[in-house]
Amino acid sequence: MNPNIKNVDKKLLSNNWSQLHKYTFDYQTPSGEWERQEREAYDRGNGATILLYNIVKGTVILTRQFRLPTYVNGNPDGMLIEACAGLLDKDNAEQCIIKETQEEVGYKLDKVEKIFETYMSPGSVTEVLYFFIAAYTDQMKVSAGGGLAEEQEHIEVLELDFNEAYAMLASGEIKDAKTIMLLQYAKLNQIFSV
Repeated sequence: MNPNIKNVDKKLLSNNWSQLHKYTFDYQTPSGEWERQEREAYDRGNGATILLYNIVKGTVILTRQFRLPTYVNGNPDGMLIEACAGLLDKDNAEQCIIKETQEEVGYKLDKVEKIFETYMSPGSVTEVLYFFIAAYTDQMKVSAGGGLAEEQEHIEVLELDFNEAYAMLASGEIKDAKTIMLLQYAKLNQIFSV
């Protein structure tokens, strides 16, 4: 553990959908002085996301769905285009993303490739997000997708030309960080230059 942090006190502020804690702790500054700090951290669990790509067709699978936090922070209709993703719950990251892919976009995957993991909003959220990619074919489509009714998911499945999807970053149509990172990864690693 970090020797520059001591006397950590954790207080539960909310335990609704996820947990919000207030932490009070002593932090030793670079000058050697100790100062008392307070922070809040939201723990919603860890998650996984995936970019499905088809080299032959030159396409990727993305989703569009309503996201309340974007709506209350300036997104006029609250709809967001993003990569398939989900919370790990009791699954490991690979099991989670295979399950979420089938539920959300209707493709049954046998294997996925983990490319990296990251803290998405380390100033206030504890979540680690695991990033995957996987090739897909039309033969892997087993349902329409759309998410689970019991989770109140209403997910539109989008099959987009990769260049069109990538152009949506510059136009501002895609504003979701995980999706931007996955599309940038595909571009930088020349997935579609085969």
